[in-house]
Amino acid sequence: MAKARITISLEQDQAERIRRHAERAGMDVSAYLVHAATRQMAESDAIEEQFAEVDALIAQAERAADELPVEPGPEPAAELTEQERREVEEALGLVQGQGRRGHRSGYAA
Repeated sequence: MAKARITISLEQDQAERIRRHAERAGMDVSAYLVHAATRQMAESDAIEEQFAEVDALIAQAERAADELPVEPGPEPAAELTEQERREVEEALGLVQGQGRRGHRSGYAA
């Protein structure tokens, strides 16, 4: 099988780090990079295979959703009355943990 040459560009510190790792692994840089890339490709292939069925279900659900009729949203609400505004503010205050006096329960005023 004929070999192909691939040229890459990288920062000097990255190149040095790759050289050190290749040396520790007892490989030259080319063999180290081929090994790393092959391992990454096998991992990616395995992940794609593992999730292929889920991806197909998602695509099917998205197609079905695209075919659903679009229902109009609710009419814009009219302005709130002063009483409604106070009730909303009070409810939000309770949700945010504020007591009726405008400060958070359990905290000094």
